[in-house]
Amino acid sequence: MFHRTATDPTVLRGLTQRRLGRRDALRAGGLSVLGAALAACGVPGQGRPREVPASSLASFWDGKVRNGRIDFANWPLYMDPSKPELAKFTERTGIEVHYQEVIQEMGPWFAKVQPQLSAKEPIGFDLMVITNGIQFGQFRAAGFLAPLDHSRLPNFAANAAEKYTRESFDPANVFSVPWASGITGIAYDPAKVKRPITKLADLWDPAFKGKVGMMSDVSELANFGLLAAGFDPAGSGEAEWRKAAARLQQQKDAGLVRNYYEQDYLDALGKGEIWISQAWSGDIFQKNLSEGTNLKFVVPQEGGTIWTDNLAIPVTAANPVDALMLIDFFYEVENAASLAGYINYVSPVPAARARIRKDAAALSGADREALEQVAASSLVFPSDTDYEKLHYYVGFDTAEEQKDFAALFEPITLS
Repeated sequence: MFHRTATDPTVLRGLTQRRLGRRDALRAGGLSVLGAALAACGVPGQGRPREVPASSLASFWDGKVRNGRIDFANWPLYMDPSKPELAKFTERTGIEVHYQEVIQEMGPWFAKVQPQLSAKEPIGFDLMVITNGIQFGQFRAAGFLAPLDHSRLPNFAANAAEKYTRESFDPANVFSVPWASGITGIAYDPAKVKRPITKLADLWDPAFKGKVGMMSDVSELANFGLLAAGFDPAGSGEAEWRKAAARLQQQKDAGLVRNYYEQDYLDALGKGEIWISQAWSGDIFQKNLSEGTNLKFVVPQEGGTIWTDNLAIPVTAANPVDALMLIDFFYEVENAASLAGYINYVSPVPAARARIRKDAAALSGADREALEQVAASSLVFPSDTDYEKLHYYVGFDTAEEQKDFAALFEPITLS
């Protein structure tokens, strides 16, 4: 039996050294790129899909058997390079996992696999990690995702946080379950900002003129504009988008925003070029842990954004039963804790926190302190109160809606 203990160096590798993260690879802001990918794929105009009937679920899984192999497509930097969890899975089941870091952005990934999936041909992968957003909707609407057989996912049923069982982009987890997620909120430097930051309105405060950072990712930017204007992004339409865009333009015209950033907002905060900024939770946690900074991260009272990367099985997968077994494996508490302890993103398994604390207790010195910080962090294990304030991105029924949305928000980020 494969055992991974808290004293195993793979548990600790990277905890005290700043790593590039999942969000470094994302660069989700290219909605124009996403729109171009959709147009190239020839799938514009499709509406939201209906839920899969029980007969379709049965027909997909009928006759499917375990084959002893999984081809797994993921993003870079989203698992310990030594892959201890996969080794444990193979030791237990005999199933070989061929893991490849081949997903860099959702638009190009969808464009790459769409021709084969449209032709009902395999894409060479049985399991992939895809982000909530327009491409996820297109995967669903086009019928490219296999319906999950939840009777074979007992660990998900037992251990997943309730938040992840009622996601607006995939109600009832028909096609997906979370791999990991993160929060977009506000980060600030308390050495420069002499009061607690609690509201989105603080990003519009004239006291911080020229010291505010906003994101160039128009999905992220628009969500904050909508929330600041009092709208729920997931239920918004063009009228709400226009009001949010006007509010963001006012912020820009007042000279409050120093720049619209990608990942480089983090360096700008560290250097004091900006004092307060839109930020990703994992970035702030890792920077504080590895560099000893004291940046504060808050989910504002009006709300923040939750993004989720999801495990899904392509409908043409050669080994879907094996893939389903691996999905459920990652919802075992010990395995979820192992993953969260390395990547430091939000775990969909709340009980992983207690397991990480148990692992930390077996250590000493800096190693113990680092793992305890992971367990204690609300950026890895948000509170119920935080979850209640988190919203998903704007959803689109058609590619035309997406283009209208981009046309409103992209000009704000331009000089």
